[in-house]
Amino acid sequence: MKILYRTLAIVVLGATLQSCLATKNYERPEVINESYFRSDNLPQDSLSMAQVSWKTIFKDPVLTNHIEKALENNIDIRVAIENITAAQSIVFQGKMGYYPTLNLGANYTHSVNSENTQIGRIIGRRQRLDQYDITANVSWELDVWGKITSQKKASVASYLQTVATHQAVKTQVISSVASAYFQLLALDEQKAIALSTIANRQQSLETNKALKDAGRITEVAVKQTEAQLFNAEALLLDIENNIKIQENVISVLLGEMPHTIERSTLDAQYFDIDLNTGFPAQLLMNRPDVIAAENGLINAFEMTNVAKTAFYPTLRLTATGGLQSVDFAKLFDPTSLFGNFVAGLAQPILNGRQIRTQYEVSLTTKEKAFLNYKQTILNASKEVSDALYTYETMEKKAVLKEKEALAYSTAVEYSEELLNNGMASYIEVLTAKENELNAELSVVNTQFAQWNALIQLYKALGGGIN
Repeated sequence: MKILYRTLAIVVLGATLQSCLATKNYERPEVINESYFRSDNLPQDSLSMAQVSWKTIFKDPVLTNHIEKALENNIDIRVAIENITAAQSIVFQGKMGYYPTLNLGANYTHSVNSENTQIGRIIGRRQRLDQYDITANVSWELDVWGKITSQKKASVASYLQTVATHQAVKTQVISSVASAYFQLLALDEQKAIALSTIANRQQSLETNKALKDAGRITEVAVKQTEAQLFNAEALLLDIENNIKIQENVISVLLGEMPHTIERSTLDAQYFDIDLNTGFPAQLLMNRPDVIAAENGLINAFEMTNVAKTAFYPTLRLTATGGLQSVDFAKLFDPTSLFGNFVAGLAQPILNGRQIRTQYEVSLTTKEKAFLNYKQTILNASKEVSDALYTYETMEKKAVLKEKEALAYSTAVEYSEELLNNGMASYIEVLTAKENELNAELSVVNTQFAQWNALIQLYKALGGGIN
């Protein structure tokens, strides 16, 4: 027995010293080059916006209530949670790889030999035999090449990948609910503009009919005013239809059947935190999709380690013991005890190239995981850059659109005064009013675009979900 222990100790020690040849430790690849990142206006000493909770970004209590409901009921989030549960079970299984397996079985065997066998000819008759067995089998594979350790690391990486994917889904749901909500508020604002325009054009139509009866304008001007009224009424129908569609979009995000969505107003929204984004590398590594992609790479890396260990011999310890008797009454007698112990070392030699093929496939899988990780980084950097510049552009554009709307409103007043004094045609008045309507709608669209750019920036930074 001492010789066996010493032999095992030498084998395990030698194999452990060589295990570094079979497996490698993961190191994060350098794929982020900050010198190419558009960081001209990114403060280098700020807290990343990605670490700010969505509750800090969005102040509207109605919106926050919708987001909380979506985080609880959204179908995509619930599916992601189930994926986490499944991955967690795989992690538990990976941790048990270090421990031996134990099987316990009970058997009853009844056999009848042929008279034409060697024993049958000796005894000259059939022999009937009953045998009872209670057997325990213990098997333990030693992790001499790091195979089990790599399998465990791969399962942990897979679990972390599902956790990050779950976070990415939550970030997507938060941004989708917020974006749809602001779109709904913008449509409400446009509906109010359309209603006001309809009321004004109805009044203008009545006024123009009176002017036509007085001989100051022609029937052409009346019909043009009437056409503008119909155009505004058609615009209102489109807006109301879009409102219903948007409410349905939000309902699905909330995990509910289509219904009327409670909301406030666009004017009630405000934003009061510093738009600091932090270091470029920090921006990207906080994104859950980047985290998920890297854990996918780690999983593939560790599975390559596992595939490589298949080239090396497997050391397995097996012990079998129990009770065995042809007489059931003596089955539990001490004389029925039996046992054996086997220490086996198996080295694959010829196996139809299966091991090498599996290893080569694992290398290909690892390279694809790396390319996916790199592509995710590239997409993330693009989204951050796009969202940042879009937000800044929309902020500047909103000021210009406000000025444009004010200018057209003034133009309407002036053109009406000139018309009343016979110094302008009614075409000029109609054109000014149409431009005023379009400018007012454009102001609302720009306000929504500004808020949506903020939402997309928050999402691009992998914004906090707490």
